[in-house]
Amino acid sequence: MAKVLIGVKVGMTNVITSDGTAKAVTLVKAAPNIVSAVKTNDRDGYASIQLSQGQDKNISKPQAGQVKALKIKPKRVAEFRVEHELKTGDTIDVSTFAEGDVVKVTGISKGKGFSGTIKRHNFHRGPKTHGSRNYRKPGSIGSMYPQKVFKGKKMAGRMGAEQVTVRNLKVALIDAENEVIGISGAVPGPRRGTIKIEAI
Repeated sequence: MAKVLIGVKVGMTNVITSDGTAKAVTLVKAAPNIVSAVKTNDRDGYASIQLSQGQDKNISKPQAGQVKALKIKPKRVAEFRVEHELKTGDTIDVSTFAEGDVVKVTGISKGKGFSGTIKRHNFHRGPKTHGSRNYRKPGSIGSMYPQKVFKGKKMAGRMGAEQVTVRNLKVALIDAENEVIGISGAVPGPRRGTIKIEAI
């Protein structure tokens, strides 16, 4: 069975381990995922499964055609490149994982909007003494030659709202009754954000 899952980030809490220490845990609500598409090496050139979760009012026409046979309107769809023995229509839930499993978690990080270089790239603040007015400015961004700013220069700009993957996290809690999986530590994204979980 492929150990993969789509869920929704609920928030963070603490759990008490067997040795009596408190551990920070992120809770992810993972209702049963339906296998909505299967790709094979022979037909598609690579093996993967597409999981769908949730119920939406409206979905795009291509997506609607893809899941027409299953008669569902998924809110979240994600593809995982894993070797598997699943068929279209099969279901995966939190019981697929076990406490102690090492996983990688992928999500879209929180959007911070337009941010300066101090917040975005951890630049130092300028001196606030001896008449300096350069507190939070980026400073020089180039030299006399060549007369241009190189691509990739660390400058102010939009921060966050990017796909982030965190590896080597452990499954700390499985609650099959409430369809909740607890992952030790922090995972990327805001509350109610879509989270992809995959065993390493």
